[in-house]
Amino acid sequence: MQEEAKKFTLHELAELTNSELVGNPDHLITSVEDLQSATSEDASFLANPKYREAMKLSHAGVICIDSRFALIEGKNYLLSDNPSRAFQIIVETVLASKYNTSAFEGIHPSAVIHETASIGKNVTIAPHVVIDHGVHIAEGSRIGANVSIGAGVKIGADCLIHPHVTIRERSIIGNRVIIQPGAVIGSCGFGYTTDARGRHTKLDQLGIVIIEDDVEIGANTAIDRARFKATRISRGTKVDNLVQIAHNVSLGQDNIIVSQTGIAGSTKTGKNVVVGGQVGIVGHIEIADYVMIATRGGVSKSVKEAGKYGGSPIMPLSEYNRHQVQVRKIGTYIKQIEDLEARLKALEEKKN
Repeated sequence: MQEEAKKFTLHELAELTNSELVGNPDHLITSVEDLQSATSEDASFLANPKYREAMKLSHAGVICIDSRFALIEGKNYLLSDNPSRAFQIIVETVLASKYNTSAFEGIHPSAVIHETASIGKNVTIAPHVVIDHGVHIAEGSRIGANVSIGAGVKIGADCLIHPHVTIRERSIIGNRVIIQPGAVIGSCGFGYTTDARGRHTKLDQLGIVIIEDDVEIGANTAIDRARFKATRISRGTKVDNLVQIAHNVSLGQDNIIVSQTGIAGSTKTGKNVVVGGQVGIVGHIEIADYVMIATRGGVSKSVKEAGKYGGSPIMPLSEYNRHQVQVRKIGTYIKQIEDLEARLKALEEKKN
């Protein structure tokens, strides 16, 4: 049986989002949509003035909009300095569902928990979780189904560990950390010695992974344990899906690491570094604060100055963009060279 949609007045949404309401305070909202698809029961938002025409034609019941933008008469608005954030609050409110959270509360009887593990107050442990000896889980954390937590792991308060996550031994997880399904924390670093006959012998990786407060780790991302010290993900950093972070890497505070990026061992980043999708970063280098690396960039040496970079190997983004324009014109350049060669040949033949 389908859930009945919750209804919210614009007055309620204005108070919830701390926005200024322009329009009918009693108008009811039941869902959210983009400007083009919205009906009178939907909330929507305008973040860029170039979509003003879409706003003009929209049937949305209310539009979250920057208080500096010009309004079109006959519509309801929620005015704020951050309409995207206001709209997100509405999304989280009106789409709240009993299916958004697990029905399992407390510790499920199918969980296997070693007697030496310490479980805090109000912790949820879903079916088929395995928790090894010496684990400590602080109050309010939620552990999803089929999660494996190795010996000596420490997990802080109010964390959300989604199903099928593996957290290997002695990893340290801070407070309010979110780990999406399938992530592996503390896998062995990729390290071998090679003898004279070309045979590879595994180097034991006996360090740990430290994930600080307010970090989010995406689905199927792998973070390797250090060889003997610590791989560290600093406070507030957000790591997307399918990212590989090698042993002994140290990511600074408030980094953004986008999907399919690979960071080789012992690399260090500063604060507020943004790395686009499919970027490759070699090991044993440092990246300064406030560096942005465009998608598919290749980082082969340390980046010492803040700025935007692109290409492989990376260069200042403005320079890279100029090169790309030139590459797109290469057919024209080849034709010009061929024409010049033909003219030169004709001149030489005429001279002879």
